[in-house]
Amino acid sequence: MRRYSLTHEFVESMPSELEEGKLYVSIRYRTASHLCACGCGNKVVTPIRPPKWHVTFDGDAVSLRPSVGNWQLPCRSHYWIEHDRVRWATAWTDNQIAVGREQDARDIRDYYAERRDGPAPKPAAAGDRNPSFVSRLWSRWRNKMASR
Repeated sequence: MRRYSLTHEFVESMPSELEEGKLYVSIRYRTASHLCACGCGNKVVTPIRPPKWHVTFDGDAVSLRPSVGNWQLPCRSHYWIEHDRVRWATAWTDNQIAVGREQDARDIRDYYAERRDGPAPKPAAAGDRNPSFVSRLWSRWRNKMASR
C-alpha cells in the first residue's frame, strides 16, 4: 500500500528488520534507510553525504533531499520525503533515468575534484556565464506577467 507519510527514528545503527512506514536515520554512519514507500517491501538505503542525499531535521520532522528514485527496484518508485511526508513524483522514462545517472556521476566527479583541486575558476566576466535554470525560469515568468 502506497504511503503518504513516514515517522522518523534516529538510531545508532540500522536495525536488522526495518519497520514499515519508518525512516531510520543514523548520524554516526551517515545513512538513512526505510522500506520503499510504495509498499513493495524493498529496503532503500540512502547515504547521507555530499553530493548525494542530505537530511534536515527541524525539531519535529525529517526531510531527505534529493528525491528517492528506486530505478533499480521492480517498482521504480519516485518520491520526495519532506517533513515526514511522502510526496509522490512522476515516474521517469528509461532515458530520464540514464540522464539522471549521468548527472549523478558528473556531480560526484566534480565534488571530489573540487575537494582535491579547490573550486573551479570563475568565468572572466559575469556576462559570459549561462544563466541558471532558476534565473531563466524567473525571466520567463516576468516576461509572461509583463505581457498580460
